[in-house]
Amino acid sequence: MKTLSQDIKSGKFKNAYLICGEEEYLKLNYKNQMINAIVGDNTMNLALYEGKNIDINEVIDNAETTPFFAEYRLIVMETTGLFKNGGDQLAKYMSDIPESTVFLFVEQDVDKRSKMYKAVKAHGYVCEINRQTEKDLAIWAARMFAKDGKKITNANMSYLIANVGTDMEVLSREIEKLICYDLDKNIISKEDIDAVCVKQLNVRIFDMVDAISVKNQKKTLDCYYELIAEKEPPMRILFMIARQFNLILQAKDLSARGIGRDNIATAMGVQGFIANKSINQSRNFSVTELKAALADCVKTEESIKKGIMDENIGVEMLLVKYSRKA
Repeated sequence: MKTLSQDIKSGKFKNAYLICGEEEYLKLNYKNQMINAIVGDNTMNLALYEGKNIDINEVIDNAETTPFFAEYRLIVMETTGLFKNGGDQLAKYMSDIPESTVFLFVEQDVDKRSKMYKAVKAHGYVCEINRQTEKDLAIWAARMFAKDGKKITNANMSYLIANVGTDMEVLSREIEKLICYDLDKNIISKEDIDAVCVKQLNVRIFDMVDAISVKNQKKTLDCYYELIAEKEPPMRILFMIARQFNLILQAKDLSARGIGRDNIATAMGVQGFIANKSINQSRNFSVTELKAALADCVKTEESIKKGIMDENIGVEMLLVKYSRKA
């Protein structure tokens, strides 16, 4: 990303750029920055293509056109699939692009063995933007708060990310809500986060499983009824419950083998706060209980799919069983 930022700042551009990866928020952000830096409001020098049914001959004709009273002509191509297959013609053209033309490709999935990928890498720059680490998110979020004169402690920042999640678009919206909510305050508190931020589904499932672990049936069912009232499908809730039981079982096994918290998150393939929550929850369950709960989740799903049991009743019965005091 550093090279991309430097080129935007200097106003000197390579012939081709590929922005790819999982983090849609940053990809969109950099795409818009590139468009503003290269053509600004002069849309006569901008050509936009999206999807897989693109006429490559038309694209090349556009690329050969001299920019109108400007230094560059920009061609933006999104989700074309050319970085997986079918990009031979355009890949060959990458070595013949006029100096006044810039190609910007925005893709999610790319094959690094494809001719297009190799051609853009050889004649331009590839910027792969994947999910940000919690540390990077915290730094970015702190800057957003600072722009509006707000501060937040490390503990409350961790709490915010744990509750809202690591999707940068969602996180940015929640930060804006907090800034507007606290116009007269300089410090963002935990109470502010609880008051205005919407918890992501897996965090609410954490709360439900927490309640199950201490046999608090009322809280367990209250969590469930809230999700149902918000039109969350029972089968999705069941899937998320089963997923969390599985994560807890993994965390319990890895902890028993003496693996540290940071390495557990890597081994489980999840964010650190999810691993930490699963480790903490694992203390309240035995391996036998977790395996039984997972087996019951599977049985409940099968009964619902076969029409033997109503989905609302099926999930509720499962929650009642595992939140019941012995």
